[in-house]
Amino acid sequence: MTTKRAARREDGFSCVRCRAPVPAAAWGTKNRNHCPRCLWSRHVDDEIGDRRSACAQGMEPIAVAARPDGEWAIIHRCTGCGHLRSNRIAGDDDERALLALALRPMASPAFPLDELR
Repeated sequence: MTTKRAARREDGFSCVRCRAPVPAAAWGTKNRNHCPRCLWSRHVDDEIGDRRSACAQGMEPIAVAARPDGEWAIIHRCTGCGHLRSNRIAGDDDERALLALALRPMASPAFPLDELR
């Protein structure tokens, strides 16, 4: 039985933020869940890959984390319910968007740099 949601997953989707077309498949990921251009996601999973969340709000990329094996993951925060989720990067993710996200704390530090000695 093919549902509308399953058909959309197989065909890809439009980004919740920038509206770019996002292909369903990408190297390095089993469950495509974010835009490779702007890195935004949508809160669609209760458990990884299940597509059962009722929230369905946009998930903002807020950080990059390095896993123990060196692989990068994007940390997303749901703009609706505040849920945090870690998602591995995909092979077609925009490198500049990933680096901008990784460097965000350096561009806006939590303390004044003028007072460092």
